[in-house]
Amino acid sequence: MESPFRSEAAAFRFLLVTIGAFALIVVTSWISALLGFVTFLALSAAAVWMYVGQRRRESPGNADHTGEPAAARILVVADETLGSDELMSAISTLALTQPARFLVVCPAVDTRRKTSTSAEDAARAEARKRLDATLARLASVGVEAHGELGDSDPLQAIDDAVRTFQPDEIVISTHPPGRSSWLEGGVVDAASARFDVPVTHVVADVDARSRG
Repeated sequence: MESPFRSEAAAFRFLLVTIGAFALIVVTSWISALLGFVTFLALSAAAVWMYVGQRRRESPGNADHTGEPAAARILVVADETLGSDELMSAISTLALTQPARFLVVCPAVDTRRKTSTSAEDAARAEARKRLDATLARLASVGVEAHGELGDSDPLQAIDDAVRTFQPDEIVISTHPPGRSSWLEGGVVDAASARFDVPVTHVVADVDARSRG
């Protein structure tokens, strides 16, 4: 019987992602039974959607010269929500359901102090720390990802990455509405209108977890 996984590494990633998804469902169920059910439905729908996308990419017309399906190039853009459970879950789902390469871009934005060189240096140092921690976490579960700091303007950071990386999909993570300067500035909508690739918006409520 043919294995549904491309390799042992893929099978291992499937196990890790399954454990992570189950843990996320359990945690949200503790908060609210309805929230847990909604999380289960969302993860299930994402898995089905990504599986269909994988089957399309594995069609003969989408294979490279070796006969293997070409890896999708996925651009991930986040600042303070980089490394959040919501974003890690989204990346893991994408990595599980298709051959994929990720470029993680973290715009070095300091929303509190943007007027001095020392504030800019501090913002870049914090962004680099988050980026390195995220790349290490992804590598630990077998997800191939590279990262870089981006322009302080998130749209400019995305534009720069699109020109060099030429992604098949863009994933943008923000704080929830009302607490996200990116949403207030229309970053997600502008990216959807500007770039001719799917744009996925991941909302991460990291402030709620820190208060809990």
